[in-house]
Order: sequence, then C-alpha cells, then structure tokens
Amino acid sequence: MTQRNGYHKIAGQLADEIAQLESGTKLASEHELMARFGVGRASARSAVQELERRGLVRRLRGSGTYVNRRIDYVVSKEKRPSWHRTVEAAGAVPRSSVLQSEIRPTPETPAGYLGIEPGDPAHYMRRLRYVDDHVAALGEEWVACDAVTELGSAMRVEESLDELLRQMGRFDVVRSWCRTATELPTPEICKALEMTYIAPVWVIESINRDSETGVAVTYSTAWMRADMIRVVMEIGDQPPVSNH
Repeated sequence: MTQRNGYHKIAGQLADEIAQLESGTKLASEHELMARFGVGRASARSAVQELERRGLVRRLRGSGTYVNRRIDYVVSKEKRPSWHRTVEAAGAVPRSSVLQSEIRPTPETPAGYLGIEPGDPAHYMRRLRYVDDHVAALGEEWVACDAVTELGSAMRVEESLDELLRQMGRFDVVRSWCRTATELPTPEICKALEMTYIAPVWVIESINRDSETGVAVTYSTAWMRADMIRVVMEIGDQPPVSNH
C-alpha cells in the first residue's frame, strides 16, 4: 500500500467517525493516530491535512484539531445585512471584536461607493468576526460620518453594526449591491483568520443603503474562511414549491 493510499484510507475512516461527532469535539493528536493506525508521522499528518482540505476539521495552533461544521451564510437583498443575524439564522453563535476604529480620509473607491469626495472623512473600522467563538471572518467597513457619531465607543456596547445604525442612526439599512468571489488571502489575512495554511477564502464586498432615502451608509469588505462558511446567494423571488 502506498503512503498516499494509506493516508486516504485513514482519512476516510476518520471522516466516517467525525460525521457522528459534535462540532468542536477535539480529535486525536498525530502521535495518537500514529499509534492507532500503525503509520509514520507523514501519513498521520497527511490524513489530518486531507480532512482539513475537505472542511471536516480545523486545526488551531498550539491547541489541536477539532471537528468542523460549515454554516450557510445567506446573502440576499431581502435579508438584513447583519453578520450577527445571518449567523444566528444558520444556528450558530455570532460574535465580533473591534481591532481598529477611527475617522480617516476616505480612499477613492470607498468614497465613490459612499457618494462622498475622496479624502472626505469617514469612519473606518476593522473587525474580527466569530462563529461559536472561533475566528471565521475579517471585515473592513467604511461608515458615513453622518450615520453615527463615536462609532468605536458605541460598538463596545452593541456588537452589531446593523443594529447600531438602526438604534442610533435611525437607518433601515438594506443591501443594495454585493460582489462575491474567492481568492487566495494575503499572509496578513491568513494570520488574522488563524489559518494554518493558505487556502481560498470568500471575499464579499457590499454597499448598504437606507431603504427610505437611498443614501449609502456603509461600504464593507469581508474575508471569510471557506472551511467554516459556505456563502449562499439568493437572487430574485423564490419559486413556489410544486407538489408534483
């Protein structure tokens, strides 16, 4: 039996076992797998890497390997553009933490999307987003200064930007434009997302407007771990379900 066939067989057996475990369950270490299957370190490590490529496990530096379950992150014009609400709707627990928040001159692209002049001030915020207390996404957001004051301090009270804009800015924010793609992240983004190897991530750009006035309120870019999130786009009216 070749090493490749060996680790694929181990990965297949572990995949069957993982299907019966709850998300977050810690798996055996490489040393334990070596002893259990009577293989060397290379085969044990390759088996775990194969499971990681399939999105069945996630490895955390210095901690171990854990059962992973991807959630569906639904992007739709009819749904509120809220990380917290979308993750909750998928049956998981959302959280976010602010890494950086300041008012700064707006670069050309965000300024164009927000309908202001390049160099005009806007709120800039960089946040980590979590699913069940695991880092799942990194987001950069530009928020019009007219939308809310003291954004950084307000976010320490209310983690959901969507909810904050509704409460303080009195905006009914809706997603007016969105672009979704996959790309290889930079080393900086990989580190922020706690990825153990470089793999494609989801990249979602969005412009959100006030539903009543049509004024652009936020422009955001989010990088989401594809092993933890499956982005689902819903466009148009859902057709009726046939009974035939």
